[in-house]
Parts: sequence; structure tokens; C-alpha cells
Amino acid sequence: MVKSTGSWILVGTGSGEKIPCRIKGHFRIKGIRTTNPVAVGDRVEFSADPENKEGLIRKIFPRDNYIIRKATKLSREAHIIAANMDHAYLVVTLVSPRTSTGFIDRFLVTATGYYIPAGLIFNKLDLYRKQHLETLRELFRIYEDAGYPCLAVSALRGDGVDNLRSLLQGRINLFAGLSGSGKSALIKAIDPHLDPRIGVISETHQKGMHTTTFAELYQLQNGGCIIDTPGIKEFGLVHFEAAEIPRCFPEMDRLLPQCQYNDCTHTHEPRCAVKEALENGKISRIRYNSYLSILNEDAKKESRT
Repeated sequence: MVKSTGSWILVGTGSGEKIPCRIKGHFRIKGIRTTNPVAVGDRVEFSADPENKEGLIRKIFPRDNYIIRKATKLSREAHIIAANMDHAYLVVTLVSPRTSTGFIDRFLVTATGYYIPAGLIFNKLDLYRKQHLETLRELFRIYEDAGYPCLAVSALRGDGVDNLRSLLQGRINLFAGLSGSGKSALIKAIDPHLDPRIGVISETHQKGMHTTTFAELYQLQNGGCIIDTPGIKEFGLVHFEAAEIPRCFPEMDRLLPQCQYNDCTHTHEPRCAVKEALENGKISRIRYNSYLSILNEDAKKESRT
């Protein structure tokens, strides 16, 4: 599936056609607790009506993976951002607008928890001043030490775009990020033949205007695909147990065998290798604080159920 607009789903065929399809009714009532029973990247079976040039999705094949977040609509638990990807990238900006480390870490926890290789693309390098470049170097160190590849690019000037283009080749890649992070402009820089909608930043609030309304899959000319997603304001975690959270911080997970307890939460236990590494500066306090924040959110959620 290459695009979802809510009522209609654009399905790509092996011959390169794109057929607008609807979903067969039973998908909407068979216990699915997400806002979207079909996501961009899904493999589906559909029947076509040549006369009306539209189709009906009859089957959704099992997903290799998917990335999901808490739904903003209270009637559903979660929203599937995309499925069946090879790599997930968060497009990060340190200015205009600023992406918080809390947002970054929730995205990475979700990708890691669903076994999706993830990385960070720091965009808008052309806007960075001295203090931003210092922050960039520190964040590179933190996240690369944790095991996440990082790139710095400028969609406007072209810095780092050639390197990024080569990394995307032959893969299905997800691009996610805040509204205004420049995902669409970056896609255009990667492949000038594509024409995603590019928006502007509100000068008053330094927030992006929503230009990508629905997720869409773009085929790159040099091979590979990019799934462009609507800008996200928040990234709420769903379907995680408290015991799973430490496993989703790779730098902490690597130290778990050195802890006294094999179910160590890295909060209060004696002889905790993670707390020792934190005190020695070998684990980022920024990442550790994100970890505690996520744990506390999970504890509050359990107390309400």
C-alpha cells in the first residue's frame, strides 16, 4: 500500500499501477484497536473493478514489523504509522522547531521494541549557530554510543544528502518527525523527481504547518522507498510492559549481565552496572532521565487500570 487518505487507500501493483481501494467492511469490526486497520507499507490482496478503476481490499498479509504510537483519538488505543520497513529514521531539528530528547527517545524505544533498525537525521544544518553545533556534537556522541547511527544534513544546501541517498538505496525507509522538521523538503532533495508538499514554519510559534496530511510511500529513482509520514506532535508509547523498557535502551541492555539481578530495573537495586556507568559518565544522564520518565509513565498507567 502506498498511500492512505482515510476513506481511500492507494494500492501499488507489481506493474506500477496505483489503484484507489476501499477496505472490506469486516476489517473495521473484527477487534482491531488501532485507528487504521491498513497502514502504508502493508501488503494486501484486493479485487479490482476495471470499469470504475477502483478496488476492494480483501486481505492484509502478516506484517514483518510495524511502528506504532498512542492514538490522539480516544476511541482507539493506537495508530500504526507504517509497516514492513527496513529502517526507521527520525528527522530531528535543533532549531525551527526544536525536537526534544524525550521525543527522540520515545521514537527510538518504539523502533527498538519492534525490532526496526533506527537512526537519526539532524536536518536544517544551514540554520545552526555555534551553540547548536555544540549541541549537535554532544547528541551525536550520546546516540552513536547507544548504537544509533546519526547524520547531519541540510535539505536547503545539500549537505550530507548524497551520503543519505546512498544509505536509503534498496531499502524501505520510514521518515518521521515533528511538523516542520523538513521531511518533505529532504525527500525532494534526495530525489528531485519527487514532489512532496513542502510547508513553512509559523514565525509566531516556531511550529510546522501540516503539509503531509496522510502517510505516503515514494519510490526513489535510484532504488528504494521512503515512507513520508504526517508531522507528529507527541510520541506516546503503547503495548510496552515495564520490564521491556530497559531492553529498549541498547546501552543499558548491554550492561544488564553485569547487574546483580537479571531483572534489574536500574533504579534502586544494589550492584547495578547501569547506575555505576551513569556515575562514571559512561551512560548519558539525558538518556537515563528519559528512561525514568518512560518508566514513571508506565507505572501511572498501570495504577489507573
